[in-house]
Amino acid sequence: MRGPVVAIMGPTASGKSSLALALAERLGGEIVSADSAQVYRGLDVGTAKPSAADRERVPHHLLDLRDPDQGFSLAEFLSLAGPALEDLHTRGRLPLLVGGTGLYLRGLLEGYTLVEVPPDPNLRRTLEARETPSLLADLQARDPETAGKIDPRNRRRLIRALEVCMQTGRAFSEVSRRVPPDNPRLKLGLRVPREVLAERIDRRLEAMVAGGWVEEVSRLVEKGWGPCLRHLRILGYCEILDVVEGNRPLQEALEEIRLATRRYARRQETWLRAEPGLEWIDFQPALLRAAEERIRRFLEEAQLEAACRDRKESGGAPSGGPPERRNPPCS
Repeated sequence: MRGPVVAIMGPTASGKSSLALALAERLGGEIVSADSAQVYRGLDVGTAKPSAADRERVPHHLLDLRDPDQGFSLAEFLSLAGPALEDLHTRGRLPLLVGGTGLYLRGLLEGYTLVEVPPDPNLRRTLEARETPSLLADLQARDPETAGKIDPRNRRRLIRALEVCMQTGRAFSEVSRRVPPDNPRLKLGLRVPREVLAERIDRRLEAMVAGGWVEEVSRLVEKGWGPCLRHLRILGYCEILDVVEGNRPLQEALEEIRLATRRYARRQETWLRAEPGLEWIDFQPALLRAAEERIRRFLEEAQLEAACRDRKESGGAPSGGPPERRNPPCS
């Protein structure tokens, strides 16, 4: 994979998707989703999945890949995302990676290669029945390196790492490796003031309810996927499921979702602050223009680097002829 890739990153409700949509239209791009919730069919409103109109405006990839009763792993994401990027490069389109699943973004951009270990439903049920401290202690004994990297509150990742360890007899860190790709990559992070982000979270939650989130969950329950929603643990769905099943009032559920979403956004911000090479762009009226200008500079730099690489590999000038005088010499 040698073509340029741009990642639009930021906490939930920061406006990543709308920014990427506008950038794709201006830059001849297509959007590759890096969201572990949006891979599920039927989970549309509560995951803020791009609408049919948005997908008509700009092609989107890696959405609606699984039913709610099917698993989906980082290894599966990487196996699908790589070919998607290659296809876009072949067609001369700019890939815009968008999504809130940091591990998916980092795995793809940093070249993670994972051994595919299919989920074991029986083992997973056994692990899910255990308390988090027990899971963490078990993982620390089997794979201290991975245990030190996983947020103890992220039960899904704890369980998956243990599942791989127990099925392969090897540490999760041993069955995965990192080979950084040599293609140009630009990571842009949206920096949104905390009070603005909180307001955006509240407004989006209201829009989700008005847009039929409760009705969406009711349809999923009618299809027999209620237990799957609890298993997936996608933000907000368990609380709305409680409403549909008559176990709690809607306003109580919405307040819990609101607070949980704010906590999730803070965790995402912490993750992003530690993301190597991330360039921050402030949330402001001129956001689109600033992002577009930075990406255009990045693409110009990538084009020059490609010309220099071609020159070095061919032992002479790039295939398209000698570089223009205004370009600096290749180092």
